[in-house]
Amino acid sequence: MKNLLLGVCVIALCFGCKDNPVSKKIKETRENVSNTTNAVKEMNKMGDDIKELQKMEPLTNEELKEWLPDEINGMKRTGYKAGQASYMKIASIEATYTNEDKSKKFKFQVIDGAGQMGAAATAGMRMLLSQDFEEEDEYKTRRTVKKDGNKAIEEYKKNNNNSEIQLMEANRFYIKANGTNMDIDETWDAIDELDIDDLG
Repeated sequence: MKNLLLGVCVIALCFGCKDNPVSKKIKETRENVSNTTNAVKEMNKMGDDIKELQKMEPLTNEELKEWLPDEINGMKRTGYKAGQASYMKIASIEATYTNEDKSKKFKFQVIDGAGQMGAAATAGMRMLLSQDFEEEDEYKTRRTVKKDGNKAIEEYKKNNNNSEIQLMEANRFYIKANGTNMDIDETWDAIDELDIDDLG
């Protein structure tokens, strides 16, 4: 790894010009090296966490249902599904909320990382969240952010004002939230109403 970084630095000094295609490639390589380093660090950290999670008992469908809020930011719950992945011994729940005129919809899914299968299922998400990236085109933006100490992936579709946020809470609960006709801030506000702390 050190040799690779040294090589990148030497090449960068040789081709300092910003517009040079070689410089662009070097920048990409440097970002890839950084993300690989982050992934290795996260893997090392995850080892102990996964052992602890495997010993834990996943939440039951009843516990997940009791936790579900009836209303989020003026939107009422219109449906839920619990135990969709129970055949794989993974505890999960998803729910949908809409406002009165149905112009906005908030939908989220929570997967409990406790137990053998839950720990394995959420490990991949933790690896993805260890990366740092940002991309944008005329249709959407997608990037990693840090909020309240947690790493998250935000995606916003410009043409229809739809957003998606993925994050891990307390290295145990994977949350994926979608906001229809909701921007990123509105979707974050809805996530904040979930009180994930009450689950653990």
